[in-house]
Amino acid sequence: MQIQDLPYPDPGVPDARSGPRFLWWLFRNQLDGQLKSLAWGLLHFASVSALPFCVGLAIQSVVDRSGGRLALAGGLMVLCCAGNAVGDTFLHRAAVTNWITAAARVQQLLARKTALLGSALTRRVAAGEVVAVSTGDVEKIGWFVEAVSRFTAAALTIVLVCVALVVYQPALGVVVIVGLPVLALAVLPLLPRATRRADVQRDKAGRATELASDTVAGLRVLRGIGGEELFLDRYRGASQEVRHAAVRSARMWSLISAIQVLLPGLLLIAVVWHGVHLAREGRIGVGELVTVYSSVMILTYPLRHFEEIAMAYSFSKPSAKRAARVLALERATDTTGSREAETPTGDLYDPATGLLAPEGWFTAVVCGDPDTAGRLAERLGGHPSEKGTSALLGGVPLDELPLKSARTAVLVQDKDPVLLSGTLRELLDVPASGAVGAEDALAAAQCGDVLTALAQGSLGTDDPMDARITERGRSLSGGQRQRLALARSLITDPGALVLDEPTSAVDSHTEARIAEGVRALRAGRTTVVFTSSPLLLDRADRIVFLHDGEVAAVGAHRELLHTEPRYRAVVTRETEEETAAHLDGVPAGREPARPPRDDANERGDGRVDGREGALSDDDVLHRLEEIEETA
Repeated sequence: MQIQDLPYPDPGVPDARSGPRFLWWLFRNQLDGQLKSLAWGLLHFASVSALPFCVGLAIQSVVDRSGGRLALAGGLMVLCCAGNAVGDTFLHRAAVTNWITAAARVQQLLARKTALLGSALTRRVAAGEVVAVSTGDVEKIGWFVEAVSRFTAAALTIVLVCVALVVYQPALGVVVIVGLPVLALAVLPLLPRATRRADVQRDKAGRATELASDTVAGLRVLRGIGGEELFLDRYRGASQEVRHAAVRSARMWSLISAIQVLLPGLLLIAVVWHGVHLAREGRIGVGELVTVYSSVMILTYPLRHFEEIAMAYSFSKPSAKRAARVLALERATDTTGSREAETPTGDLYDPATGLLAPEGWFTAVVCGDPDTAGRLAERLGGHPSEKGTSALLGGVPLDELPLKSARTAVLVQDKDPVLLSGTLRELLDVPASGAVGAEDALAAAQCGDVLTALAQGSLGTDDPMDARITERGRSLSGGQRQRLALARSLITDPGALVLDEPTSAVDSHTEARIAEGVRALRAGRTTVVFTSSPLLLDRADRIVFLHDGEVAAVGAHRELLHTEPRYRAVVTRETEEETAAHLDGVPAGREPARPPRDDANERGDGRVDGREGALSDDDVLHRLEEIEETA
């Protein structure tokens, strides 16, 4: 695989049982590239290591006044230099290719796993960990994978040189062959400690990065409550911990590097001292002494790769472990689909709860538990985060469909949709039927003020569609982000659309217009909305109330307000005493009616009924009338 051929048609099925197994799987799947790197590495290191023999031959030929051998030595040096240049060039090319292709394979595997799991991924693994694996960790993994072949070439070259020295000059060759293993293995006792210190540094750096990200994301809130300095002090402390950990780690690696420099120097002194005595005794010539001396000097170069492979493995092992942990995650249901690819139509039904959303109807679902509502929404989309009974669309189990078919048939927008960075035009460029245009979708989602704000905040363009949206839409308010996400979902125009609290962050007047717009745009299409907002519920064709995970009542909004006390308690935020009174048959009218509580003050989240801002006067009067009529 070459860089220009990326991405891989199929990155394969990884061995994610452990970090080392994953690294070995990557190495095996890049065997062709590894063999190329090994071949070029052998040419490079062998050419470098052969130069001392050529130099020794040239010196000895001068001492012996042999012009023929001097010319031969010169020719051999030219060949060694040429081999060194060619080998080094193509070794670098092969190594970089192995690095990039290994990293690309890991990124493709992570992207495929993310698409497969969907929103269930962040329920099982922190989003920050997924980002860390797909950015910094893939580079460390690629570093180790490409370093293996260079290390192997260096190790083979050292063995060949040692054998050649023993054959060429046994007296000095024995000294070298005994000393080199000591040089190579001397740092092994220090590697576990160096690895632990590097892990501590990475953990502290990750916590500091997470703290910085949270601080930036909540900067508006921090400024409002005067908490900027508090969080800045926390980040300063975390940053200092990272610095101290980095210094401790650097000290250990510098000690390893110092040993890698000191021990070859000691070996060189031993060779020279022993060689001088042999030369005085006449047992070796000057050229042979120079050859052995130069060989030991040159061998310090391939020996450095022992340190590099140790560092690469110590850094890549925890990265591979994190990647394997993410790649080992599986969907709670069938991942390939036992049925043929199709896009079924019909009623959307969940056997576990008894929820039925008739085809072509606007169905609202009221559930007192937000977590239960989120899990049910995922199950209706055919990709639940937990094992259980499959939802049916037109009688077809969604879990048995290929994932692509299930997601084409049913689109689920969760309560916290993500806006990708880029222009608004790119954000709305999603797979769609073509029946709903961007203008109609934006109008139905009441995005007029959002478009105006984007146009005013963008330089160099008057077209809001070309305005850029920052990362996760952080430059927009919560309500603006929700409305753009809703418009994106409407453009896709799926056969069945499931929306989980799509208007929880907008004001009441905008919410009413959104309800009308969505109802009109989705006429004749199946729409399921999880909400407790009276404005949405009053415009639904059918309301399903869930209690304790099962359907407790079905009907219209005003009908359920009069006949189902538990439904009324969820929608109007009745107190427990009022709900108990209704359930026991005690007329609630005996107690004076009172206006709805300021839930924002009690919850402390600055929201009323799950929405930003306060209720309007009309909303309050509407709530009071409902309570009085019920009483």
